Amino acid sequence: MSSPQTPFGALAELKVVDLARVLGGPYCTQILADHGATVIKVEPPQGDEVRDWGPPFHEGDASYFVGLNRNKRSIGLDLSKPEGQAVFLRLLEDADVLIDNYKTGTLEKWGIGYKDTLAEKFPRLIHCRVSGYGEDGPLGGFPGYDAIIQAMAGWFSINGGTDREPTRVGIAAVDMGTGLYSCVAILMALFERAKSGQGQFIDMTLYDCAVSLMHPHISNYYLSGGQVPGITGNQHSNIAPYDKFPTKTAAVFIGAGNNRAYARLCNELGRPELADDPRFENNSVRVANRAELRKELLPAFAAVDGEELSLKLLAAGIPAGPVLDTGQVMNAPHTKHRQMVAKLDWYEGAGTPIKFSRTPGELRSTPPLFGAQADEILAEHGYDTDEIAALAASGGLVRERRKL
Repeated sequence: MSSPQTPFGALAELKVVDLARVLGGPYCTQILADHGATVIKVEPPQGDEVRDWGPPFHEGDASYFVGLNRNKRSIGLDLSKPEGQAVFLRLLEDADVLIDNYKTGTLEKWGIGYKDTLAEKFPRLIHCRVSGYGEDGPLGGFPGYDAIIQAMAGWFSINGGTDREPTRVGIAAVDMGTGLYSCVAILMALFERAKSGQGQFIDMTLYDCAVSLMHPHISNYYLSGGQVPGITGNQHSNIAPYDKFPTKTAAVFIGAGNNRAYARLCNELGRPELADDPRFENNSVRVANRAELRKELLPAFAAVDGEELSLKLLAAGIPAGPVLDTGQVMNAPHTKHRQMVAKLDWYEGAGTPIKFSRTPGELRSTPPLFGAQADEILAEHGYDTDEIAALAASGGLVRERRKL
């Protein structure tokens, strides 16, 4: 297994200084790290707070942290101190990317903001900031959290069960979506820098990303003349049948997105006459009559085994799948076949979904303990033993997490 410093992968030799904590930023930098980037995780004196978001824990670090920080090295710096800032600036001397999610204005207050300092010192640096709402506008500067943004960006209003109670999406999809968008933005900026030779600032917000992901509801809103989309439960707002059905065993989810798939579904369920029923002959009338269609299909599903039916439908070209829990997913044969279970020493997690033919991503190192690689990182950047000791004595280098 190669070391974290060994150039390997599509992003080998890319250096990232990561000031981000919690989810969106760390998810972004983990993607970069999985594909060869050297990622130095610079943690504040209190550490990344998600180290405490458990149980469960491994050696004091919560699963929330463990799942987002593999293939990185950690150093603790107090950036409010001149000594910590000096180390930070040295780390940036040969860095390609800086990512942070400090409250807007924090780095500027410390004299290490992009516009006033970093752009001039490091003209090739790409600085990506992830914030809740940006630094200006009616909500500028306010803190942003996944569920709050979900509520404010309309996600609650279209998500929920048959009780029609607006509900949070069960994964931190705003944070993770912002991490993905940020990764794309960084790669775009690197592509542009290869031509211009110049870095730039990337302004990423949870709010913007959450709004952009509200598809097809925003398009539906505008094209319907302002009709506000509502909760459809497991059903799709634009397609029918697209729903979950109970069977003798596992529930299954069916997505028949066109007339051909719908006709095949009717045949496989032993109800071929439903394909020619005027109430269901095309998607538009199926959407209008979705309750009647569901009533017609329910008895056919109730009589069969869900997993067997799903495989049968898939073989017939009909999108279908059983409703599985996390344990079933991670033990599923196809999950293992696709190498979506990553293991190294004590660590187990989801593998990388990005599959390259020549430069695959890999799991090189387990998530770091707080400051575990501080001496190694400092030595690589020209600090000797006495200088490292002096940094620790000054408080600029943080050896142990400080309690809030």
